[in-house]
Formats: sequence, structure tokens, C-alpha cells
Amino acid sequence: MSYDVRQSPRPVGARETARPATTRLRTTDGAVRHSRTSGPSLRSALAFLTAGALAVPLLTGCGSDVDEAGSPLAGQDIAPVARDLVADGGTLKWAVDAVPETLNTFQADADAGTARIAQAVLPSMFRLDAKGRPEANPAYLESAKVIETEPRQVVLYKLNQQAVWSDGREIGAADFVAQWRALSGTNSAYWTARNAGYDRIAKIERGANDLQVRVTFSRPYADWKSLFSPLYPKDVMGTPDAFNDGARRKLAVTAGPFRVEKIDTARKDVVLTRNPRWWGRPAKLNEIVLHTVKRENRDIALADGSADLAEIDSADAQRIGLAARTKGTGTPLQGSGRTSATKLRDWALAHGLHSDEVHAGQQKLRKAVTRYLEQQQALRDVEVRKSLEPAYTQLALNGSTGPLADERVRRAVARALDRTELARLVLTPLGLPAVPVGSHLALSGQAAYADNSGALGNQDAKEAQALLADAGWVRGGPLAQQKKNEKAAGPESHTEDDADGGEDGEYVVGEDEKARDGKGKHHESPGDQRERTDQHLTQEGRHGGAPGAYAPKGTAAPAAAPAGPLAKDGKPLALRFVLPSGPGSDTLNSVAGRISAMLEQVGIRATVIKVSDESYFKDHIAAGDYDLALYSWPSSAFPATDARPVYAKPVPAADGSVNVEQNYTRVGTDQVDQLFDEAATALDEDEARDLIRKADSRIWAAAGSIPLYQRPQLVGARKNLVNAGAFGYQTPVYEDMGFLKKGAKVSASPGKG
Repeated sequence: MSYDVRQSPRPVGARETARPATTRLRTTDGAVRHSRTSGPSLRSALAFLTAGALAVPLLTGCGSDVDEAGSPLAGQDIAPVARDLVADGGTLKWAVDAVPETLNTFQADADAGTARIAQAVLPSMFRLDAKGRPEANPAYLESAKVIETEPRQVVLYKLNQQAVWSDGREIGAADFVAQWRALSGTNSAYWTARNAGYDRIAKIERGANDLQVRVTFSRPYADWKSLFSPLYPKDVMGTPDAFNDGARRKLAVTAGPFRVEKIDTARKDVVLTRNPRWWGRPAKLNEIVLHTVKRENRDIALADGSADLAEIDSADAQRIGLAARTKGTGTPLQGSGRTSATKLRDWALAHGLHSDEVHAGQQKLRKAVTRYLEQQQALRDVEVRKSLEPAYTQLALNGSTGPLADERVRRAVARALDRTELARLVLTPLGLPAVPVGSHLALSGQAAYADNSGALGNQDAKEAQALLADAGWVRGGPLAQQKKNEKAAGPESHTEDDADGGEDGEYVVGEDEKARDGKGKHHESPGDQRERTDQHLTQEGRHGGAPGAYAPKGTAAPAAAPAGPLAKDGKPLALRFVLPSGPGSDTLNSVAGRISAMLEQVGIRATVIKVSDESYFKDHIAAGDYDLALYSWPSSAFPATDARPVYAKPVPAADGSVNVEQNYTRVGTDQVDQLFDEAATALDEDEARDLIRKADSRIWAAAGSIPLYQRPQLVGARKNLVNAGAFGYQTPVYEDMGFLKKGAKVSASPGKG
């Protein structure tokens, strides 16, 4: 399972209280999302966390004469071909995790499927290019630009004169007005999940003609290009009832290359068909069927033809790669088919067959092996397309209580990590660039990117130990009881759900990474139980693995750890490393094990606590019940708006609660809040970029979260499917997707290099 946060509408509001509070949250693609919220009181609570008491080191990458954005580390891998090589017709079966609960992307329970459908059937004034930067969408816009800044900012949209809704009505100012009023936050009858940017609009008017829309802002808004993407018709946005309920299961009026034909809840499909009123280049496909397929069944769906395109994990990628390299030889059923049960089981285990099948009777096992080989033969028509997602995996440090409330300890944790080694652990086996992420707010290729990690510093064990010593943590101390508990704990593997009070489910990782293979000693670290917030975050993705964490087999154990952990006031420096426990979490354990081993070297003991996948975010990350955790955030083309809630300074409320928004590390400063405010109002792009980089440097210095590596993007695709696959940063072009004409050939995708 991969835990991540991606671009798109995000959840609003989370309060940390003594009593659980229910909050509707928006998640997409297994991801915890930021919220595009605003309003003076709310936005002041949505800022980023920074350096607090410690002085911020020299900032890097902040001058307007410096451009460190570079290029994406990996390009798209979509089998690109010219449209004249794409056959007309056909149905693309695209695997998704579930039928979306709503077709309204601005509602709290919208998900990845909601966003994918919106891209195919609705207007977007701007879309992302190959570098993750916004560009005007010519299907809907002739131009869009700021035409006035004084006394107020005015943006003039000139619409494509051919752009019409599927009912024949022109796309125009009335649709812009309806969306603004619905999302401005002034009418609580609209159940919206975000309103950032729309709350800054003062008025919207018709321009010189029906194809012009003038948007006047009450205060400057640098991220104006994020608005009206997608744009819904006034039929959806015009009334609260239509917004709240009318667009959840149907979109009668659309304006894209495809339209929503039906949602088949019985078959768990969403069927998109060509839009007959589409004025652009006609869609090559007749249909796109978003077909629900569980992550653990993606390889089978690709083999039996029930999916042509599917996001997969590294195990499935390995299986597809193996199918391409073998031709049915070297199997235990070769020749007469006679082989011992032991050899058959060994072969089945080595090829990843389900354990129930492996340990079943020989007849059932032989059938399972035969079925596996048939699937392998079918998978020879499938290939893996890979890139890097616009998202990164981080180590989150909960700074609200315990040792990590001290910034010196957080900085020591960060200085103990070899981020290059962790990136190689995950990405090198996949043949992807293993470069640590240098920014919280952008990724390589995006305009705001610069490696600001120098504000915190590289791995330095001596500096980490010095920081810990300065914070009062020293070697030794009265730890006899802890050692007694360790000795008493047995070698069994545990889960948090056991009822003995906490020993079960917790195992020490670090020293020779024994816990990774179940041979280490197990104990529960001391620590207070944190308050929980009943905040609903869902996760999608495969099993329980860290976002993008794919460890190579046979990874060597780290060097031996120091003699014992540090202590202060009679308590050991022990941190609770919370991880999900679902199937497929081995790769997550590998990453956590390597991190824990690095921490052990400087005297920090990390105790892994395994929790259920369902409770990982809701009951632990969002509720603040952890010290260390692994999950992912997306980068955004609009970091001043989208990233701010993730690093917001928690603000105490009059009732004693704390408003944390999406800042699950609970670390923040007024200084970073101010930098985000300034960036959001800076209409000069260079100035806005520099402010974002300064904010990122201070976020690094605070050490509330440590970016590790960009998430890999692995997609299984039918070999003759073109212009689709691992899209990287770029918005998919749905009308160009299709199947290759017979006899045509595909050039190598950039991602293949």
C-alpha cells in the first residue's frame, strides 16, 4: 500500500481536540490531500512550519538570478505516436481502485477517479506541461492574462469561439460566475471542500463580447491560473442542491472530448464515450471504461484482458518483466510434468504464488502453477511504463509532544539520515534516477524547485550527536527497567490490535535490521498516548508499503549500532515509528528499517508499531499518535496555495483545541506563514518563486518533515496501447489515446532512456 498526497482538491479543516470531531476529508489516489482553503482566520491557521528558536542557516537558491529548476528527473513513458498512427475506435479498459463517490471534484469525498473523469469531460482553462508547469489549454482559451494590477488585479479570459457545452450552449461568463459564487465560501449551503482563490474574487463580468470574461480580484492572487480548472456548467454550480447532490452520480452537461455515458455500480464501471459536440481533434477511442480492479489483482486483470492500463507495484512490474524474458522454458511442469512436491513448492514460492496455493495439496498446486504459466504467457503482450510521479516520500516527525518537540532533536534525526542511500534503496532497482528530493514545495523541473536542504545540512553523525547532547540526551542513565523489558519480550512478531496493552505489534528495528525478518527482540517504547481526532483520511494504493518504497531483494544489513540509546531524566531516547501492517508492507519495512538503523548509530532507538491500514492515517497520522511516519505529499504547480495547509502553524482555539489543518507534524512558525502570504500576492513570477524558495529553506531548518525521494510511477500497459501510461507531470491528452494501427511502430518513450 502506498500512502501519498497528490494534486487536486484537498480536505479542509482538522482540529486536534480532547473529544473526537468528525471532519469530511478529501483524498485522491490513496493520498492525503492539501486543501485549497482560505478566509482570513482559516488561512492564518494553514501555514508552514519552520525554524523556531534556532537561527536559520544561510539560505540557498533564493536569488532571482538563480534558476535551479532544471528538468524532470524522468520523462513521460506513454508510447507516444502521431495521431495518424492511432487506429480509430476501440475501448480502453483502465483499472481504477473504485467507482468514485462523486463526480464533483470540489466535494470532500472526491478521489482520483473523480479527477480523471473531470479531465476527460470538463473544461480546464490551464493544464500542466511536461515540467509540471501550467499552460493555457487551447481547446478552451485563446488567451488569459493579467491586464490590470491597479487599483485591482484583473484577468481577462478570451475563450475559444468553438467551445460549447454538450447541450449546445456557449461556455461563457455565466459559468464562471456560478462557479465563483459556489466556491467563494460566502454561502454555507454549498458543501465545498476548498475555496482558495475564489474567495479573493470581487466580481466577474462579460468582456467586450460573449467570448470574453473579466475577473476582478479584491486582493492580488498569484495563483490565478489554478482557478476554473475544471470548470463546471452553471447547471451544476448554480444552486446548492445541484452542487451538493446533482453532480454526484451524473453529469448531464459536459464539454470535453468524452462524456459520461453511465456509471454501472453493479459492474463497478464508469463508461465514458465520445462527445459528439466536441469541437477539437476527435477522440480516437470510442470508449474509456474505468474498471474497478483491486491492487492485488492488477497483474491478473492485465493478463486476462479485463484491463489494458493499470497502475502497479514493483512485484507486478517484476512479474511482467519476467514474462517478457521467458518463453515458457525452465518450468517444473516441463516435459513429462513430473516433479517432486518440494521442488514444485520451491518454484511456486520463488515466483510469488499465493501462500494458500503453495501449501495446498499437490493437485491444487499443479493447477495453480499451470494457471500462473498461462498468465505469464498472456503478460508477454503487456509492458511496464515507468516514470516519477509529481509526489515525494517524506519522513514525518511529530513535533507536538515528546522528544521531537525539541527542534534540536528533530534536526539530529534529520542529520542522521543518508537520503542518497534511501533514494538508491528505492529507485535504483527500478532503473529510475536515485536523486534525493531537495524541496518540500516543488520537484525538479518545476519553476519553484531549488535544493534548499543546505538550510538543514547533510548527513553528519557527529553533528547529530552534538545536537542531542545540547538537548540533554546523554549515553547511559537508569535504563535497567528498559533492558529488563527487552529481555522479557519474546521473539514473536506482534500487531497493535492484540490486547495485552501494547507489547504486541511493536518491534525494534535498527540493530542489524533484525526486526525486518522477524528475528529481533520486541518491546514497547515508553511514551504518552496522544489525543486522537476522528478525521477521515482514506488511502488507496497497493498493500501497506511506503509511498514509492521498493527495496531490492537481499539488501545488506547496516553496520552494528552503538552500545545503547541515549537517555535524559531516566528515560531512553526512544521514538515510536508507526507503520501500516497490511499485505505488501515489506518494502515499507525495508525503508523504515534502514532509517532506524541510521538513527541507532547516533543513539536514537526507533520502535516500529504496526497498525492496520485502515487506521494508519485516521487514527495515527491525522490524530498525532506517532513520533515518526512515512507518507507522501504531492508537489503542485501552485505551492503558495496548495502547499500552505500542509505546513501551517497550528493555532490554538478558544475552546482549547488546536487547528492543525493538514500539518500533521504540528510544527510551524509565523515567519513561514508570512512568506506564503507574500508569495500568494506576488504577481511577478520571479518574486513569487523566490519567496517560495525562502519558505522552503525555513521549512528545512525546522526539520518537521524530511523529503526523501520522488515516488516511482509504474504502469502496466498493453503493448499496442499508445499515448498512455506513466504520464509523469503532464496532464493526459485523452483524445490522442488509442491503439496502434497494424504495421505501425512506436518510438522509444523518453522514460525508457
